[in-house]
Amino acid sequence: MPESLNTLSAAEAARRIAAGELTSEALVAACLARIAAREPEVQAWAFLDPQLALAQARALDGERPRGPLHGVPVGIKDVIDTADMPTEYNSPIYRGHRPRADAACVAVLRRAGCVILGKTVTTEFANNHPARTRNPRNLAHTPGGSSSGSAAAVADGMVPLALGTQTGGSTIRPASYCGVTGMKPSFNSINRAGLKFVAESLDTIGLFARGAEDVALLLHVLSRRALPDSGVTAGRKPRVGLFRTPRWQEADAAAQDAVESAAARLEKAGAHVTPFAAPDGYAALYDEQERLMRFETALALAWEHAHHAGELSASLRLRIEDGWALSRAGYDSARQHARDVRRRLAEAMQDCDFLVTPGTTGEAPATLASTGNSLFNRVWTLLGVPCVTLPFGTGPAGLPLGVQLVGAFDRDTELLGWSVWAEQNFKAEG
Repeated sequence: MPESLNTLSAAEAARRIAAGELTSEALVAACLARIAAREPEVQAWAFLDPQLALAQARALDGERPRGPLHGVPVGIKDVIDTADMPTEYNSPIYRGHRPRADAACVAVLRRAGCVILGKTVTTEFANNHPARTRNPRNLAHTPGGSSSGSAAAVADGMVPLALGTQTGGSTIRPASYCGVTGMKPSFNSINRAGLKFVAESLDTIGLFARGAEDVALLLHVLSRRALPDSGVTAGRKPRVGLFRTPRWQEADAAAQDAVESAAARLEKAGAHVTPFAAPDGYAALYDEQERLMRFETALALAWEHAHHAGELSASLRLRIEDGWALSRAGYDSARQHARDVRRRLAEAMQDCDFLVTPGTTGEAPATLASTGNSLFNRVWTLLGVPCVTLPFGTGPAGLPLGVQLVGAFDRDTELLGWSVWAEQNFKAEG
């Protein structure tokens, strides 16, 4: 065959299935063959039942297309419930746990005619204790966390789409490290029923794909948001804010160069690029997001800590204990401060279509003992705004870098439209 079916974009695969040029069963079989070949090295999957996946595909091949991703397989991060597969949160406490129902997002995917291929590896309860997954671009490097399996599976051609979550940087960071497109939508864009919470005011279901068009289709299916209108991007050039952030010096030289080169590329394509200044109070949110997360994690995992503390990792136990030591007054103050900055950001972004800013501090670190640094992600998660990371350049070890595009709250469709435009311009010059 002139091409490998497992490397097709989700959009192209869906178009071929709808046209009768490809079957879902053939696509799923190609993905399973890639998994069989690469899973011993990459270790991206927490659960996989090939016969179950193929049975779903065969059933869908006998139907008229239900939606724009009919027949396309999706990987599901193993903190999201599935009725026909275990959901174990990468914790011995939940070994063999079988939920009674699908999470809302999984049910919506099934309704739209997607194949639920399997469960992808997560860090323990989507926290920072590293999982077994490796970066498919270099197996000695972390794939990032906590959505490590989802990012690695998409990057390695095992599945065209996957769901993750983000509480700090758990979608954007692994997508950047593994060289794929990732999106953290606006807070609560995708229904979270059936997600094991870590921090209920932060947890967001995230998306992994091979390109911005695929992400747009997946968000459309899951949230019923409109698809981007190509007429918007064809009609004018965007107003882009170059945001170096108050912690710019903590990005390495390659990451800084990627952001500035990406902004220059967009300016050459006609964008109006201007420096963007952080709203008052923004810098304090780096630390406040951490405190809010720990406070809420202590509450979310109170039962596990009370009854199974010995089965939690030492790092997670410490996070929970730190959370119990924080005061409610301090938590309320941090949340109010975040609300204030959120309003200031909305005002500041009235003159921008999107921001260009670092997605990570650099390429994936050469370690499996850490998932990397969420520095350039966690404030956006706290503010609830949509973020997309697009691959752009490489670091000193030759691993991918990603630049992060940030939009205004609830303007996800517009951000994705501009992401498609940016992606096209990034690829145009290699």
